[in-house]
Amino acid sequence: MTQFGIGTYAYAWAIGVAGYPAPQQPMTLTDFIERAAQLGVSRVQIADNLPLHTLDENALSALINLTEQHGIAVEVGTRGIAPAHLRRYLEIARRFDSPILRVVVDTADYHPDSPEIIETLRAMMPEFETAQVTLAIENHDRFKARTLADLIQQIDSPKVGICLDTVNSFGALEGPDVVIETLGQFVVNLHVKDFSIGRLPHNMGFSLTGTPAGDGMLDVPDVLRRLHSYGRDFNAILEVWTPDMGNVEANIRQENEWVEQSVQYLKRIFT
Repeated sequence: MTQFGIGTYAYAWAIGVAGYPAPQQPMTLTDFIERAAQLGVSRVQIADNLPLHTLDENALSALINLTEQHGIAVEVGTRGIAPAHLRRYLEIARRFDSPILRVVVDTADYHPDSPEIIETLRAMMPEFETAQVTLAIENHDRFKARTLADLIQQIDSPKVGICLDTVNSFGALEGPDVVIETLGQFVVNLHVKDFSIGRLPHNMGFSLTGTPAGDGMLDVPDVLRRLHSYGRDFNAILEVWTPDMGNVEANIRQENEWVEQSVQYLKRIFT
């Protein structure tokens, strides 16, 4: 049964965005878990903007205890597919009893081509199969959906699939309809990220911006219906693209409002 949760990228401004002024009090992992509990959300996805591998053993154990106290399930995420890095995160996923390890293939200075991705991940799959953790490759804008589908088929493991983000593939000139049709059969995790597309005031071009879930152009119930038709289990994680208002504290306030509004919407969808 699909459950919904919130990801750390729902609070990108509160955590801190590279290249922009830092928040006065950046959101920590503890803050994030406490916020999820306040919202009545029982699932979170901790991604690379709050990297878990930077925690020492005491801090990691304390975080696990905190999530257990609040009855919050954790999905683990990271960026990069270097084998040593993936092994570290596979162990973290096991510690949290995370069903998936969501991964963005690229890092800032590493952009492997398809053959390298296939070779690297195919060699890692026996370890994921033993751990009973599914590697969920996120559709980022460098690869078209067809390329990602080919990757999954060539890696050829029951423990590899797609983390489908509903907006990212616009960067590869593909909207949700194309992405769902091409990748739906492989989806093991969903990023619910609503958006709107509008013509610029001068009429020469369009702008794609984030919205609270349920306020934009994304038909969330239809996305869920179409993905469920493929018969695979997946959870839906809220992410929010809150625009820059020119002041980081204002961004954080709006981000928080959007998350609260989105969570209320998703609670209605998932009841």
